[in-house]
Amino acid sequence: MSRALQEPPFPLFTPDRAEDEAVLTAVPDRLPSYIADHRKRLRDRFIEGGAQAMPDYELLELVLFRAIPRQDVKPLARLLLDTFGDFNRVVSAAPARLMMVKGVGDAVVLELKLVEAASQRLMRARVLHQPLLSSWDALLDYCHTTMAHRETEQFRILFLDRKNVLIADEEQARGTVDHVPVYPREVVKRALELNASALILVHNHPSGDPTPSDADLSMTNQIVDACHALGLTLHDHLIIGKSRELSFRSQGYL
Repeated sequence: MSRALQEPPFPLFTPDRAEDEAVLTAVPDRLPSYIADHRKRLRDRFIEGGAQAMPDYELLELVLFRAIPRQDVKPLARLLLDTFGDFNRVVSAAPARLMMVKGVGDAVVLELKLVEAASQRLMRARVLHQPLLSSWDALLDYCHTTMAHRETEQFRILFLDRKNVLIADEEQARGTVDHVPVYPREVVKRALELNASALILVHNHPSGDPTPSDADLSMTNQIVDACHALGLTLHDHLIIGKSRELSFRSQGYL
């Protein structure tokens, strides 16, 4: 086995609360052979076939290997999936919610959040400083990666220059499972601070259904009026659901 695939000699982090970690008993000096063989099989399968060759729980096991290097992580992987639903929702879950799952400690949370951050950064690189109107599919991929699996609503604004190149992507507000407070005055104020010429609004519906509410329609109309008054263009308002999105522009709301 190459050095890159060998188990680290010790856990990356020492748990602050041993009772909340998966390691509940004395850690053996050597990994039991049946666990070591299982880990090697999973790694080999991933190297040969990629993530598409693995179900969610096995991919999650791979992520957990480094956080819990001396125990079978399959039970924890299945518990996380039972709790949150799928791999994406596990990785996107808030740290406080993850810590409520028996067996999860700081090291596990860190590994999951690193995966989330890496995926978001990769997707963001495809749209930042790019003309968004000609990179629409990449924009939708980015929005789904960052927002589709959140448990609460988030409102983001994409700020564009005169050539419709993305110059900033900012979270404007966070809310509850079915509401996020948005203030049109603050939206246009921030656009002027960034010297932006156009905007794209994006928010998610944790329910998974991207159908706009009356409050969504009213808020969007208020922002349209504020943009018109200051010479700004609102290109679209996207609502991100779990597996699909809704465009206000394509649906005739704008």
